[in-house]
Amino acid sequence: MAAAPHVRQSELSDALRGCRSAFIGVGVMSCIINLLYLTGSIFMLEVYDRVLPSRSVPTLIGLIIIAAALYAAQGALDMIRSRILGRIGTALDESLNARVFDTVVRLPLSVGGRNEGLQPLRDLDNIRSFLGSQGPGAFFDLPWLPLYLAICFAFHVMLGVTALVGAVILVTLTLITEYLTRTPAKEAMGLAARRNDLATASRRNAEVLVAMGMTGRLMQRWSETNEKYLAGNQRASDVVGGLGAIAKVLRMMLQSAVLAVGAYLVIHQEATAGIIIAGSILSARALAPVDLAIAHWKSFVAARQSWHRLSQLLQTMPQRSAPTLLQPPVGKLSVEAISIVAPGDQKAIVQDVSFALSAGNGLGIIGPSASGKSSLVRALVGVWRPVRGHVRLDGAALDQWSTDELGRHIGYLPQDVELFAGSVAQNISRFDPQASPDGIIAAAQEAGVHDMIIKMREGYDTQIGEQGAALSAGQAQRVALARALYGNPFLIVLDEPNSNLDTEGDEALSRAVRSARARGAIVVVVAHRPIGIEAVDQVLVMKDGRAQAFGPKETVLAQVLQPRVTTPAPIKIVSEAGVTKA
Repeated sequence: MAAAPHVRQSELSDALRGCRSAFIGVGVMSCIINLLYLTGSIFMLEVYDRVLPSRSVPTLIGLIIIAAALYAAQGALDMIRSRILGRIGTALDESLNARVFDTVVRLPLSVGGRNEGLQPLRDLDNIRSFLGSQGPGAFFDLPWLPLYLAICFAFHVMLGVTALVGAVILVTLTLITEYLTRTPAKEAMGLAARRNDLATASRRNAEVLVAMGMTGRLMQRWSETNEKYLAGNQRASDVVGGLGAIAKVLRMMLQSAVLAVGAYLVIHQEATAGIIIAGSILSARALAPVDLAIAHWKSFVAARQSWHRLSQLLQTMPQRSAPTLLQPPVGKLSVEAISIVAPGDQKAIVQDVSFALSAGNGLGIIGPSASGKSSLVRALVGVWRPVRGHVRLDGAALDQWSTDELGRHIGYLPQDVELFAGSVAQNISRFDPQASPDGIIAAAQEAGVHDMIIKMREGYDTQIGEQGAALSAGQAQRVALARALYGNPFLIVLDEPNSNLDTEGDEALSRAVRSARARGAIVVVVAHRPIGIEAVDQVLVMKDGRAQAFGPKETVLAQVLQPRVTTPAPIKIVSEAGVTKA
């Protein structure tokens, strides 16, 4: 299961190299275990060639005691080896799970929708599961096959040749298994990922599917994808199962062939009866790892593909080094001629937008749909990186901050509100384990949601369920607003924060924006309704990804709301932006 050759060693290889001492221990135990596997052969050899001719019961009892002790030692070592391999898989998971999770989170922001979803986590599970199975033990036992063959040759050349022919046949079957399962297994893995993504999307949009009668159609798509997955998986299983059955039968035939050859040698007085039994046991033991490897070949192929895929992904998404810790921003937000391209796309959504805001400023961003407003604010909070230009806080570009540290100074409310399974307090505090109740309540009060929360069954400790299922859309949006305000961030970005709010919610939003500005925060609000920008003092008008106007709210709105007769062009922009509908 070695990684594909790369110029730079993969992180998976580095993590596995950290378990080098454990692998050395497994190798040493494999050596002892395979020597102890000779117990049965030597015991039968002694019984047939020494005990039976001498009819010595004490010798038999002594051999039984020795054999029992050796078998017990073999069993104990085999159990310890299996546990060590399982713990190697666990150690690999523990060293990489945070890194893989970080990659899963960052991947959509780099490649957009063309990503593998949760496949990296499944790949790590595949590797860990294989390391904890009997497969690695079989591969550790395979190098000892020549030892057993050599002993067979020592008994007699014909016994050695018979065992060697069987070994060649079984090794050939192993190579055929590798060749025939590679493509079906790879296809099955890809189809499994598609199937899981479809199921996740259907579960997330269950209300839409049921309400609009789309369940049957999506079920048909699921069935088609599932049939392809099952067909590919079945092909791989058929190959492994068929060749595994052939290998098992050939191993039994080989054991009988060794007995027959041994009997022929005894008849011609070229071997003893003990050699017949011992040779049969040795030949079976020699080929057992091959048989076991074929039986676990499917999981081995899956783990190897996961290894390659995960290694390439981790190299594509390198681990970010921790930058020098900067002082908290307190003064200015500067946007310097930024152009933005959606992840995984090539067309610019926002082009050459520049403006600057100082502490206490509030900016309203307006404009028609698809004018680049949401894309712009994603760049302001560091979710999307500009392809040109910079977003700076107090002169420092956002990429000079670590994600976690920058997040302390930013409050963000996206269009699509996502809350997480947990309590209301945990969601407001961004799941900070050291959050103080005073800070949580202060954020809720600033967002005007405190009274609503304390009326819930368990107040701030109310469990809201996955994706905030226990809350209405308006409640979820107001809790998300409190989350954006938690910790008194310097930059607060609200993307259509009143889309699900009633009049009371709109008033609370305006008060929250004024309060944040009063304490020196910069607030950016994207809005389609005039009440959304009531509490700001600056306005940016966007159209076709470009800034059409920027400045004090009264000046800009007066300009874009001029009568159609005076300046036709601006009126056209304003009517498309929807501002005149107030």
